[in-house]
Amino acid sequence: MAGISSVPTSALAAGGLLGGFALAQATGQRQLGGVVFAAATAAAVPRWRRAAGTAGAAALTGLSVGAMGASHPLAKKIGAWPSVAVVSTAVAVSAWAVADRRG
Repeated sequence: MAGISSVPTSALAAGGLLGGFALAQATGQRQLGGVVFAAATAAAVPRWRRAAGTAGAAALTGLSVGAMGASHPLAKKIGAWPSVAVVSTAVAVSAWAVADRRG
Protein backbone atom coordinates (compact mmCIF):
# COMPACT_ATOMS: atom_id res chain seq x y z
CA MET A 1 0.00 0.00 0.00
CA ALA A 2 1.35 3.40 -0.97
CA GLY A 3 1.93 5.97 1.73
CA ILE A 4 1.42 9.70 1.89
CA SER A 5 4.77 10.19 0.13
CA SER A 6 3.24 8.86 -3.09
CA VAL A 7 0.52 11.54 -3.11
CA PRO A 8 1.50 14.57 -5.21
CA THR A 9 1.93 17.65 -3.03
CA SER A 10 -0.56 19.49 -5.21
CA ALA A 11 -3.25 16.97 -4.21
CA LEU A 12 -2.07 16.94 -0.62
CA ALA A 13 -2.25 20.72 -0.24
CA ALA A 14 -5.59 21.06 -2.03
CA GLY A 15 -6.93 18.10 -0.06
CA GLY A 16 -5.95 19.80 3.18
CA LEU A 17 -8.00 22.85 2.25
CA LEU A 18 -10.97 20.89 0.90
CA GLY A 19 -10.92 18.19 3.54
CA GLY A 20 -10.38 20.67 6.34
CA PHE A 21 -13.34 22.72 5.21
CA ALA A 22 -15.53 19.64 4.79
CA LEU A 23 -14.67 18.40 8.28
CA ALA A 24 -15.22 21.82 9.85
CA GLN A 25 -18.57 22.15 8.14
CA ALA A 26 -19.68 18.61 9.01
CA THR A 27 -18.73 18.86 12.67
CA GLY A 28 -19.26 22.56 13.31
CA GLN A 29 -15.73 22.60 14.75
CA ARG A 30 -13.55 24.98 12.75
CA GLN A 31 -10.50 23.93 14.75
CA LEU A 32 -10.73 20.40 13.37
CA GLY A 33 -10.61 21.79 9.86
CA GLY A 34 -7.55 23.77 10.84
CA VAL A 35 -5.87 20.61 12.10
CA VAL A 36 -6.47 18.85 8.77
CA PHE A 37 -5.17 21.87 6.85
CA ALA A 38 -2.09 22.17 9.08
CA ALA A 39 -1.30 18.46 8.89
CA ALA A 40 -1.54 18.39 5.09
CA THR A 41 0.61 21.50 4.77
CA ALA A 42 3.17 20.14 7.24
CA ALA A 43 3.37 16.91 5.23
CA ALA A 44 3.95 18.86 2.01
CA VAL A 45 6.60 21.29 3.27
CA PRO A 46 9.60 18.89 3.39
CA ARG A 47 8.78 17.65 -0.09
CA TRP A 48 8.43 21.22 -1.37
CA ARG A 49 11.82 22.01 0.15
CA ARG A 50 13.44 19.03 -1.58
CA ALA A 51 11.86 19.87 -4.94
CA ALA A 52 11.97 23.67 -4.92
CA GLY A 53 14.37 24.71 -2.18
CA THR A 54 13.68 26.67 0.96
CA ALA A 55 12.40 29.73 -0.90
CA GLY A 56 9.99 27.66 -2.98
CA ALA A 57 8.73 25.83 0.10
CA ALA A 58 8.27 29.12 1.94
CA ALA A 59 6.38 30.61 -1.01
CA LEU A 60 4.06 27.61 -1.28
CA THR A 61 3.47 27.56 2.46
CA GLY A 62 2.67 31.26 2.43
CA LEU A 63 0.36 30.78 -0.53
CA SER A 64 -1.46 27.94 1.25
CA VAL A 65 -1.93 29.92 4.44
CA GLY A 66 -2.93 33.00 2.47
CA ALA A 67 -5.39 30.98 0.41
CA MET A 68 -7.03 29.66 3.54
CA GLY A 69 -7.38 33.19 4.84
CA ALA A 70 -8.57 34.56 1.49
CA SER A 71 -11.26 31.90 1.20
CA HIS A 72 -13.25 33.53 4.00
CA PRO A 73 -13.92 36.94 2.39
CA LEU A 74 -14.22 35.30 -1.02
CA ALA A 75 -16.93 33.01 0.38
CA LYS A 76 -19.05 36.07 1.16
CA LYS A 77 -18.98 36.94 -2.55
CA ILE A 78 -19.30 33.56 -4.27
CA GLY A 79 -20.30 31.07 -1.56
CA ALA A 80 -18.36 28.78 0.72
CA TRP A 81 -17.75 25.73 -1.46
CA PRO A 82 -16.98 27.72 -4.62
CA SER A 83 -14.50 29.79 -2.61
CA VAL A 84 -12.76 26.73 -1.21
CA ALA A 85 -12.66 25.20 -4.70
CA VAL A 86 -11.06 28.35 -6.17
CA VAL A 87 -8.33 28.67 -3.54
CA SER A 88 -7.67 24.92 -3.51
CA THR A 89 -7.23 24.96 -7.27
CA ALA A 90 -4.84 27.91 -7.04
CA VAL A 91 -2.74 26.12 -4.43
CA ALA A 92 -2.78 22.83 -6.36
CA VAL A 93 -1.72 24.44 -9.64
CA SER A 94 1.03 26.39 -7.89
CA ALA A 95 2.34 23.33 -6.04
CA TRP A 96 2.37 21.35 -9.25
CA ALA A 97 4.21 24.10 -11.14
CA VAL A 98 6.78 24.79 -8.43
CA ALA A 99 7.36 21.32 -6.98
CA ASP A 100 5.49 18.33 -8.40
CA ARG A 101 6.36 18.64 -12.07
CA ARG A 102 10.03 18.85 -11.13
CA GLY A 103 9.95 15.83 -8.86
